[in-house]
Amino acid sequence: MSEKTKKWWKAAGVRAAKTVAQTAVATIGTAAVMGDVHWGMVCSAAMLAGVLSLLTSIAGLPEVR
Repeated sequence: MSEKTKKWWKAAGVRAAKTVAQTAVATIGTAAVMGDVHWGMVCSAAMLAGVLSLLTSIAGLPEVR
């Protein structure tokens, strides 16, 4: 695996992890206000956001040039 590929995976992974955390916090906060946190929905939304983040990163990451 090339050095550039390793850098890309690291940068994309960091972005995806941040996106997962942000989505989980937002979903939990919204559900808590409504009075019922559905953990399956929280996990599903967060994981989908992470996958979408990785797919978006395929278009390019400015920090990996």
